[in-house]
Amino acid sequence: MAVTVSLVFLFGLVLFFLLRNHSLSFGAAFVAVMFGFFLASTGASEPITNLTTAVVHAIPNP
Repeated sequence: MAVTVSLVFLFGLVLFFLLRNHSLSFGAAFVAVMFGFFLASTGASEPITNLTTAVVHAIPNP
């Protein structure tokens, strides 16, 4: 759960800076958010979560 929250925060922060620097339009940001929302309700959400968890566990903790 903590990994998911921190990834949401990280992606939200990146999206904020892209919008602030006009590198991404509001329409494209809306499409990206809606894609993520609908992707989370499909069968692809579990493999994506498993992959993300595996990558996080592969990073050594200091």
